[in-house]
Amino acid sequence: MSVEIRDPRFREVVGEQVAFEKIATGFLFTEGPLWHSREQYLLFSDMPGDHLRRWSERDGVTTFRKPCNQSNGLAWDPQGRLIACEHSSSSLTRTEPDGAITTLASHWQGRELNSPNDVAVDRRGAIYFSDPTYGRSEFYGRPRPTELDFRGVYRVMPDLGGGTPHSLSLLADDFGQPNGLCFSADAKRLFVNDTERAHIRVFDLNADGSVGGGDVWAETVGEGQGAPDGMKSDMQGNVYCCGPGGIHVFTAQAECLGVIRVPEYTANFAWGDADGCSLYITASTSVYRIRTRVAGRLQMT
Repeated sequence: MSVEIRDPRFREVVGEQVAFEKIATGFLFTEGPLWHSREQYLLFSDMPGDHLRRWSERDGVTTFRKPCNQSNGLAWDPQGRLIACEHSSSSLTRTEPDGAITTLASHWQGRELNSPNDVAVDRRGAIYFSDPTYGRSEFYGRPRPTELDFRGVYRVMPDLGGGTPHSLSLLADDFGQPNGLCFSADAKRLFVNDTERAHIRVFDLNADGSVGGGDVWAETVGEGQGAPDGMKSDMQGNVYCCGPGGIHVFTAQAECLGVIRVPEYTANFAWGDADGCSLYITASTSVYRIRTRVAGRLQMT
């Protein structure tokens, strides 16, 4: 069974069933999928292999960057520059047009960040990212003691003059292990999930970039391996989130429509292709592609 339908509306959003196309395999643990709309290619990381790869229909799988500091979550900023969360360096970085890498954040009040994990960039260029401790563990990162005594969510505000972004701000420090994050369809709310507590929280985004609220919005409940991890929203405002058994699909009102039951343990996903209806799924040793009926929200590049 490729899907678990909990609400009839799931058929209109995802479909009656899905077909999994394995486009790449043979990796240690895949993460950080990101689609490039203009050039039509996918970036994804093999964190334990310290290898950031590129996939396209024409070229298949090639190397984008190796080593890559065990990069995890990726995003484009409004200028089309690559923003990366790096596990082994505990840094958030930006790749400049000439290939140089700029560190945007690495410490909070003099102490090294845990291991930036996932990232989302708003329309103004403000960068929001989660900072759990997973990148300091064996296999997924580089084992070493933590310097911070909490796991937080941060924001880096853009420098409207085009230079280096302004200073780092801590938005929340009361998570077990913050992980995936995404914006609502109207860009007025920020969803952040907590892998340790198996739920999704929602914050109100204020005009100055700060946040309010933070209540639990939904829980990922079901059978199978998996926990909240990668998270994205589609063009109708539905929220997709990794969870037990695969990818859980919620309405904008936090109603769970069903689960896409992925063949392997699933860490993340990203929409892509020309119509935005292909969902690229990073699932342990492989990358899969399925089709959804509602297009995802693509970052334009």
